[in-house]
Amino acid sequence: MVTESNSSVTEFILMGLTVQKELQLPLFILFLLNYTATVVGNLSLMNLICLNSHLHTPMYFFIFNLSCIDFCYSFVSNPTMLRSFVTEQNTISYEGCMSQLFFFCFFVNSECYVLTAMAYDRYVAICHPLKYTTVMSPKICCLLVFGSYLMGFAGALTHTGFMIRLSFCNSNIINHYMCDIFPLLQLSCTSTYVNELVSSAVVGTIIILSSIIILVSYAMILSNILHMSSSKGWSKALGTCGSHIITVSLFYGSGLLAYIKPTSAETVDQGKFLSIFYTLVVPMLNPLIYSLRNKDVKLALKRTMKRVTT
Repeated sequence: MVTESNSSVTEFILMGLTVQKELQLPLFILFLLNYTATVVGNLSLMNLICLNSHLHTPMYFFIFNLSCIDFCYSFVSNPTMLRSFVTEQNTISYEGCMSQLFFFCFFVNSECYVLTAMAYDRYVAICHPLKYTTVMSPKICCLLVFGSYLMGFAGALTHTGFMIRLSFCNSNIINHYMCDIFPLLQLSCTSTYVNELVSSAVVGTIIILSSIIILVSYAMILSNILHMSSSKGWSKALGTCGSHIITVSLFYGSGLLAYIKPTSAETVDQGKFLSIFYTLVVPMLNPLIYSLRNKDVKLALKRTMKRVTT
């Protein structure tokens, strides 16, 4: 694979979310609040898990890594979006754009695989509770998370490597608030056929592999729940899966809507607005989903607050 760029473009101009000036200030305030909530929420959840020993379990180990991904992910796209609301021309260097693309792909891919590992964790917890501590040992959990990051890194390196081989010599205006794959491909003055093929293969592999594992895990969980005689068992099983189901639905649902859509002149703008959900909204909601619906996290928060106040 050729990784040397022949591009004559040294910087790109990010159009941002909207060019309507009357919306710039309200949107800046809105997304600044979103950015603050994302950073504070995920950092708080990570601290709670670290400081409370009763949360040192496989499930919370995966939640910790999910929050870590969302926390780091918020620094990839949020600053450039906020800057687009307060500057006349929001520019980003070629190297900065490729770096942003790499980290964007890395964190998105890694989150897909971590969510997949969490589905397997819930399957073992509900369907094989007596073997849970053995199957989901610290070593296995670390391997699952390491594998998630490794596969995320491989996917990001592939996307970025094939993007670097393209030439950008005409327009340098990206119709987006960040350096995303498809808006960049539209600017290339060389053939993007290989890139589109590779992107489809990488994204397709992630979606198919993750979807199969998640669907099979929840099919087995549902089958197990249906065989439970007590309503208390039903409630407990569904309670342990509820937060994960909501997170998966939001993340995959918004991602699919942003990238799988009919071709038209408005697809770029549609994708730009839909991508807000999985780049900005989902990372902000995840800490709320895993705290407001979770008795263990609420208990950990109360204990931590008592330590601080006493």
